[in-house]
Amino acid sequence: EVQLVESGGGLVQPGESLKLSCAASMVTLSNYVVYWVRQTPGKGLEWISHITSEGDVYYRDPVKGRFTISRDNAKNTVYLQMNSLKPEDTGVYYCLRTLPGRTWSSALSEKGKGTLVTVSS
Repeated sequence: EVQLVESGGGLVQPGESLKLSCAASMVTLSNYVVYWVRQTPGKGLEWISHITSEGDVYYRDPVKGRFTISRDNAKNTVYLQMNSLKPEDTGVYYCLRTLPGRTWSSALSEKGKGTLVTVSS
């Protein structure tokens, strides 16, 4: 069974950093587009960033310059480095994988438990 397991969340103060990890079993992440999406009570699920199989990266405008997505093929893990965190970054973060050309919403059936990020003073 394919599993994507998120980790690295926590409670931090505004301006601090966290690094989220998305580790995969039974699938090679470098063959897929891997997304980070966030769920918040007020906004539902929203796309944050993704990395293609070619290594191209994309970010939601509010996180550009603060978040960095990367992939370690040897560890079969995708990361989301989050710097200068703001209260509005709070939410449960999930990673999803799709084949090229598919939307992240098509992968929601595989959504795992996510990792909670809370940014608060």
